[in-house]
Amino acid sequence: MNDYQFKLVKVQEDFVWHKHEETDEVLIVLDGELVIAFRDGEVKLSAGEMYIVPKGVEHKPYAETECQVMLVEPRGVVNTGDTKAELTAENDVWI
Repeated sequence: MNDYQFKLVKVQEDFVWHKHEETDEVLIVLDGELVIAFRDGEVKLSAGEMYIVPKGVEHKPYAETECQVMLVEPRGVVNTGDTKAELTAENDVWI
């Protein structure tokens, strides 16, 4: 939609510390519980809750058990932001 993508992802266990320098990131929990860790604290989200990580803020999402999340972000945003890692996913993949 207008060069934004709605990405459906599953999160389980740890992810990587990263940030998105050019854009905010919207996370909407569809099922399960998600924790977004920040260097100075964390935010816990349950199904139906949403959080916006401001651009340039380092964060690390994780979930103890599988959690389903919808991300809303501009086309071309890499899932691990400025961090290249084993969990970096290809972009613009349709399934």
